[in-house]
Amino acid sequence: MVHQNIKKKVNYYKLFIYFIMFVIIAKLSYIQIINYQDINNKANQSWDRSFPLQPSRGIIYDTNLNEIATNLPSMSIYVIPSQVKDLNSLANTLANVLNVSSSKIYNKINKKTSIVKIFPEGKNIDNIIAKKISEMRLEGVYLVYDNKRYYPYNELLAHSIGFVGIDNQGLAGIESKYDDLLKGNEGQLNYKLDAKGRLLNGYSSDIISPINGFNIQLTIDLKIQQILERELKNAFLKYEAESIFAIAMDPNNGEILAISSYPSFNLNDYKSYDQEIYNRNLPIWKSYEPGSTFKVFSYAAGLEEKAFDMFKDKYYDDGTEIVDGFTIKSWKKGGHGLQTFLEVLENSSNPGFVEISRRLGKDTLYDYVKKFGFSKKTNVDLIGESSGIFFKKENYNNLENATTSFGQGISVTQIQMVRAFSSVINGGKLFKPKITKAILMPNSNEIIYQIPTIVDNENVISKKTSELMRYALESVVAKGSGRKAYIENYRVGGKTGTAQIAENGVYLQGQYILSFIAALPMSNPEIVVYICMEKPHSLIQYGGTIVGPIMKNVLLDIISYKNISRQDNELSFEYTWMDIKNYPVDNYINMSIKDVKSKHFKFVILGDGDKVISQLPKANEIIEEGKEVILFT
Repeated sequence: MVHQNIKKKVNYYKLFIYFIMFVIIAKLSYIQIINYQDINNKANQSWDRSFPLQPSRGIIYDTNLNEIATNLPSMSIYVIPSQVKDLNSLANTLANVLNVSSSKIYNKINKKTSIVKIFPEGKNIDNIIAKKISEMRLEGVYLVYDNKRYYPYNELLAHSIGFVGIDNQGLAGIESKYDDLLKGNEGQLNYKLDAKGRLLNGYSSDIISPINGFNIQLTIDLKIQQILERELKNAFLKYEAESIFAIAMDPNNGEILAISSYPSFNLNDYKSYDQEIYNRNLPIWKSYEPGSTFKVFSYAAGLEEKAFDMFKDKYYDDGTEIVDGFTIKSWKKGGHGLQTFLEVLENSSNPGFVEISRRLGKDTLYDYVKKFGFSKKTNVDLIGESSGIFFKKENYNNLENATTSFGQGISVTQIQMVRAFSSVINGGKLFKPKITKAILMPNSNEIIYQIPTIVDNENVISKKTSELMRYALESVVAKGSGRKAYIENYRVGGKTGTAQIAENGVYLQGQYILSFIAALPMSNPEIVVYICMEKPHSLIQYGGTIVGPIMKNVLLDIISYKNISRQDNELSFEYTWMDIKNYPVDNYINMSIKDVKSKHFKFVILGDGDKVISQLPKANEIIEEGKEVILFT
């Protein structure tokens, strides 16, 4: 009986052991066969490590694919803490090389994490530091390829291009607006480490390549941008102005060819400048009273509405006009006397424009101001645009109508003025301005998206009125207030402006914005340029006198660069003893020195030869009479 009980217990134990073995085998089978993939993935994840591989930020080009914003190769420092035997020692070493405190580095690497990026101290280090760290062969320290944003022209187009932060994110301008397209996608170098931070044998590393950012092609023409910035900077320094800003635009499609303002800043060192300098793109941000340049639009409205015939109808300017008890004076004491309405524009007669506003009526002129796009944003593809300021309809009465006609009481932006002026001379089309031309594939520059040309208003004025306006504006430069920008045989048209600056509803004494807006050639306009100078230090405070010569220099260089043809049928210009003539330079190359002659220029001969092999300026460039031509023999 006892024997049977023992045998029974043994059998129970056997069954229990068999059951345990079955459970173990079943569990192992489940792990090895059914749940293998999940456990394997978890194991791999515990071994997986990765280095980030930085993409190249997209390049920003001008319209001719000249690089305006690009990248320089650099290195960044990463640390794998588990591979470091002495964190204190490593922190001291890196701190000495990077010229920072060792405690700062120690706090970064003393973390329970697989990989640490030494940021920002170890981001985009220069070649000397990278070489020094590489030669030290520090355990757990890795140099990873990176790239640094670089602007080869420093200040050029600074406010519009913008800049990036330390980790290449766009912070301003085009860099910010198109950041999602420019930045690309980060890649990875994947590898496996054991618990002690050693590479696991039998496992290969793999790379997920970074995807570089898309490239951006702008409408900006680098050469025109350089011409404009050179003249603005010279004038800014000469007149010690508070600011000077300008835009050049193609009037036939709204493309911005150049845009600039001073004071400016170096894109590669923006942190050294005050935020008020780099955060304000004046041509699209600053609102100001335009003064007489605004007369272009009230005059065009008058022609369109047949309020006057500019050749036949006359107006007597005695120096004042009374509107609702307020006296509006001419800039010329005693006025301009009897004038045709063409001469009203040429002479920039304020009383004459009061008469135009009276003939139009306040409702009509108000509507034209709106039609030309004032008091609302142009929606140009730049960050920071203002809308300007205009009266509410219920507050717009006879006095406001009168002052608006000559650009007082209304606040505009430069971008609004340039596109409205373009519509006046291009046949009446009001284009949406744009600075971006196309989005391009990285590496190949294949166009993947062309930014469309958009017309906001097809017919602000008629083609007939536009034709008359081109004649009238050319007449202003040939015979009126814009004489300083006259260029013989190139049919420049434009309008000057001198606007008193208002602060807190009060006009400042002796403080002005001087301006000039011009286009050429008026037979078929190719380019509009608008320059404004704020608070210049000058005894003379007239837009035509101060800004006119700056405009002329800009247009002369654009004529040479774009090889604009000489024009026939230009309006006659009566020179006075104060006017300086301009002439094209002849081609002297291959001529004998003894045969070199000119009625207009002086010569400087460099070299001992008898034959001219090169010259400055080049043939057909237009320069002022009396200037020097350098001949190389």
